[in-house]
Amino acid sequence: MTAPHHQTLLIVDFGSQVTQLIARRVRESGVYCEIHPYDKVDAAFLKAFRPSAIVLSGGPASVHEAESPAVDPAVFDLEVPVLGICYGEQTTCAVLGGAVVPGTTREFGRAEIEIVRESPLLEGLGAVGHRETVWMSHGDKITALPAGFEAVAVSEGSPYAVIANEARRIYGVQFHPEVAHTPRGALILRNFTHRIAGLSGDWTMAAFRAEAVARIRAQVGDGRVICGLSGGVDSSVAAVLIHEAIGDQLTCVFVDTGLMRANEAAEVVTLFRDHYNIPLVHVDAGDIFLDALEGVSDPETKRKTIGRLFVEIFDEEAGKIGGAGFLAQGTLYPDVIESVSARGGPSAVIKSHHNVGGLPERMKMKLVEPLRELFKDEVRALGRELGLPPAFVGRHPFPGPGLAIRIPGEITREAVSILQKADLIWLDEIRKAGLYDTIWQAFAVLLPVRTVGVMGDARTYERVLALRAVTSTDGMTADFFEFPWDVLGRAATRIVNEVKGVNRVVYDVTSKPPGTIEWE
Repeated sequence: MTAPHHQTLLIVDFGSQVTQLIARRVRESGVYCEIHPYDKVDAAFLKAFRPSAIVLSGGPASVHEAESPAVDPAVFDLEVPVLGICYGEQTTCAVLGGAVVPGTTREFGRAEIEIVRESPLLEGLGAVGHRETVWMSHGDKITALPAGFEAVAVSEGSPYAVIANEARRIYGVQFHPEVAHTPRGALILRNFTHRIAGLSGDWTMAAFRAEAVARIRAQVGDGRVICGLSGGVDSSVAAVLIHEAIGDQLTCVFVDTGLMRANEAAEVVTLFRDHYNIPLVHVDAGDIFLDALEGVSDPETKRKTIGRLFVEIFDEEAGKIGGAGFLAQGTLYPDVIESVSARGGPSAVIKSHHNVGGLPERMKMKLVEPLRELFKDEVRALGRELGLPPAFVGRHPFPGPGLAIRIPGEITREAVSILQKADLIWLDEIRKAGLYDTIWQAFAVLLPVRTVGVMGDARTYERVLALRAVTSTDGMTADFFEFPWDVLGRAATRIVNEVKGVNRVVYDVTSKPPGTIEWE
């Protein structure tokens, strides 16, 4: 648990796949918050954490089932504002003396609530009688409210779509204000944090930067730090922040796997050595990785092979530096949350392409993780605050195993070269069209398929390349980007003409389901 250093909102997680979105919406309004699992939030935890307000998340369980998760009654004894969302509203009612039963009908998707009573929670939405679009996702139904509560809004499927105990500042909503499908959900959350809880919204990147620098100096003292630099945004921002704090006590080790996008390794070296003058060890290990991957087709074996080699090479280079007692990593808050809540569940498997390896215990190094309180968009904001080039900070996410997982089937030097060239053209055309910053992530995939084609007067038998681009606001869910045909046409024509080995290009229009973190 991080010691709160701002007015802090606590989010109690009951397992909703969109709990992180609550935190994102709250932080967007300048309020610092942390997510903690429901079974860790008891009276002792609350006494140590001292939250200024509490949000109870949604979840997949039913409160009327045996052993369903329940909010600890100590939450309501703190006399701080509480907002229950979906399951959070239901467990609030169940614990405080209301009644929840299995519903005869379910509400999933868009719905309308009607305001039946004024409340500061719904301030700015409309007067009594106003109807507001929201996003529902529940099967159970509240049939009786606890003492002191009143209905504030109703829907066709729920007589208690919004409830309030104004005297105790305890509220509940049956819908999800955190998702984009509730158009004015951010206003509802801001009403709770600012109007009801009176939080000032002092969470800014400038404040975070100053506090993080002070924390790093206090933790490291006169020690030495080694940072495993991947070339991605997260580790790069962490390295620049740590260098601001301790200067040349930091040494970065950049293990170049040979599986990065075209020109990126050179860009990383130039940025850190020439622009920031940060001590950097560049290990050109492309041949080692490509030799080890020869003949390997299974994606999990690829990841494990890359992870093992990365650790071995990093360990060897760290040993040459000597005297370093700290290891810096670009761990983000979603990684922290999932490491606590996954408990070996599906997300641990989903994230295997990020966590390509762990360091040997014999290294006995203490971790420095200055970004562990931040989401991805906040890391980008911090990067801009630190003066990193906008093109670098805004670069699309790139998984740890790199191009190896974008080449289904066997990895060869020829395949890597083909994909690097094609991917470079794809991103170049996206930038020329002014679409790069609109897209969350775009990349090419070299498929293990060959097709017969005719190019000029010659028959060809070459590879098929897939192009992918998705839009997202959070990296948890995504949809395919609706590309203008002329841009797709230019990109495909250039790839076929300029990249030897490809004679056909297709565009992937697959959407990304909830619960995953990054496309491969």
